[in-house]
Amino acid sequence: MKKMICIGTDGGATTSKVGGVWNDGSAISTKLLQAPTNSTHGPESVVRSWVDAISSYLAQNDLTWEQVGGVGLAIPGPFQRYGVFDHSANLPDSFTGFDVHTAYSNALSERAGRAIPLTVGNDGNMGGVAEAQHARGNSNGTVLMLAPGSGLGCAYIDQSGLALDGDTLAGMEAGHMAAPLHLLGTKAYPCGCGRTWGCVEVYTSLSGLPYLLAEKLERYPDHPLAKSPLGPKERAFALRGLAQQGDQLATELFDLQAKAMGLHVANLAMALDPKFVVIGGGLMDPEATTTAFRERYLGILGSTAREYLWPCQRDAISIVPAALGDLSQAIGAALAALYKNKA
Repeated sequence: MKKMICIGTDGGATTSKVGGVWNDGSAISTKLLQAPTNSTHGPESVVRSWVDAISSYLAQNDLTWEQVGGVGLAIPGPFQRYGVFDHSANLPDSFTGFDVHTAYSNALSERAGRAIPLTVGNDGNMGGVAEAQHARGNSNGTVLMLAPGSGLGCAYIDQSGLALDGDTLAGMEAGHMAAPLHLLGTKAYPCGCGRTWGCVEVYTSLSGLPYLLAEKLERYPDHPLAKSPLGPKERAFALRGLAQQGDQLATELFDLQAKAMGLHVANLAMALDPKFVVIGGGLMDPEATTTAFRERYLGILGSTAREYLWPCQRDAISIVPAALGDLSQAIGAALAALYKNKA
């Protein structure tokens, strides 16, 4: 009898990916199948492309639809209700109100010739599920994942291996908690979510770097970026490279982001008390940043958090970089399907 598997679809706004796990939770392959989401073609077309992608993945790995015991789908929020899109900043309006759970379930059943259980979740949460499995190994410690990128992805994984969703599926939107601005010595800048109280996301991710850079340039009027013809976002994109070249202004900005993240870890640790804290996102990508950059960032983050943790937490919490990169959300979706089927 052939082994049963679970498949994960990472339905990103730009690129969709497919991954899978065996029944013991190990990855079928470390090679993702990737394709453009083509969201401009509409949600029904996207769903069909996801099913086609699974067929291709199965063929590439000498597997069959008969072996698929469940499918997980990682998609960007927010949601109107379980499996139903709300308005997303990165998807066309045609997706608003679309019941992706029903549509994808029906499409999977039609292709497989039988019903296949489908688990749907926030893409950041699904990434956390995969990173949690990797971080804790054979233990069952809880895991907090924070992934700074264009925004701040957050997830909390309980001892069962599944993410905290909350009653309205808005659980762990922790990037929009208020930052302790008095400890950071900066202003309350507006966030893309509409809040103006100084969301943590603004001080830990790319979204707020234009504000922080403009503030910093007031003290560095002769810096090349002060006279650059580039727009605010383009200048912000340049900062990571400059920091790795030793530029003082850029280094100070990423030190500020690391401090803000450390304070956020300490704040969340009071509520969640995790065993592991996984830091993901582009700043931890070995192909995008140097070892020295990552070590400096994690060092500042850890020392800042430690000052505000309870004494019993200071040696108990492990802060580690993410390890799975682009694999995480597809593999996490597959794992979520596996865990739900075993529950």
